[in-house]
Amino acid sequence: MKVAILIEEFVEDVEFLYPYYRFKEEGWDVDVISPNRGTFKGKKGMTHKSDKSIVEVSPDDYDILFIPGGYAPDRLRRYPEVLEFVKKIYDTGKIVGSICHGPWVLISAGIVKGKRIAGYYAIKDDLVNAGAIYTGNEVEHDGNLFTGTDPSAMSELMKMIIEHAKKYS
Repeated sequence: MKVAILIEEFVEDVEFLYPYYRFKEEGWDVDVISPNRGTFKGKKGMTHKSDKSIVEVSPDDYDILFIPGGYAPDRLRRYPEVLEFVKKIYDTGKIVGSICHGPWVLISAGIVKGKRIAGYYAIKDDLVNAGAIYTGNEVEHDGNLFTGTDPSAMSELMKMIIEHAKKYS
């Protein structure tokens, strides 16, 4: 399996690191991708480095996309190349996972309408206004979209994503 994780400045550290290492524990290849290759400061002060910029990658190269939360999603959704990447991965039926504020990127990519979505309570109105079905559940799985509310949902969300990936690969 090949995994892409999107980051930008002020990514929620645990929401980036937990999936990064869980995917690595599965023996999967993980690329950390950002709009511009570089080093980024996490919300809690850690630094994280991207492996590639969005213009260096193709959605065809990945089986799974994961979008952590924090303030990074607000920055990520400003890049048309990021939104195109997300939409193409989604449209081809590949797994798209997101947590906390990460669904902001899903909204901007235009892929939440009519979908059951979990996200941080502060973005509920954004999700509803974009046509998503905000359930209030800690995690949701709708088609190839996997979403969670906050760091407390990480364990269950990652189990769902990994089990689905193994079952359908």
